[in-house]
Amino acid sequence: MKIVNWILQGILAFAFFGAGALKLATPYAELATDPNMAWVSDFSATQIKIIAVLEMLGAIGVFAPLFLPRRFAVLMPLAATGLACVMVGAVFVHISNGEPYAINMVLLGLAVYITWIRRGALGIN
Repeated sequence: MKIVNWILQGILAFAFFGAGALKLATPYAELATDPNMAWVSDFSATQIKIIAVLEMLGAIGVFAPLFLPRRFAVLMPLAATGLACVMVGAVFVHISNGEPYAINMVLLGLAVYITWIRRGALGIN
């Protein structure tokens, strides 16, 4: 089961790091004209960059403790909780714009699951 959990954490980290890197590397004007990213026009360029950085930091926090000393394990549930919060916001934005949000719900569920399985690092059992 530990291997499955690490694979799920890897998938979560990969999805968020990729999404954040895409938002960070792509100019705002190009993102705003992408039909798959219509929600971008609801936010400023700075807000999009902040979202991108938060996604990338969350991805690093979810997966990096695999390579760090055990005392850094507390990062996993905290980062997963932060990513879940980002996804709650994303779901509300997509619903308000009438856009599909199924992928956001899957990522939200995965982030909540990672928070739950790694809660022991916070001293919560």
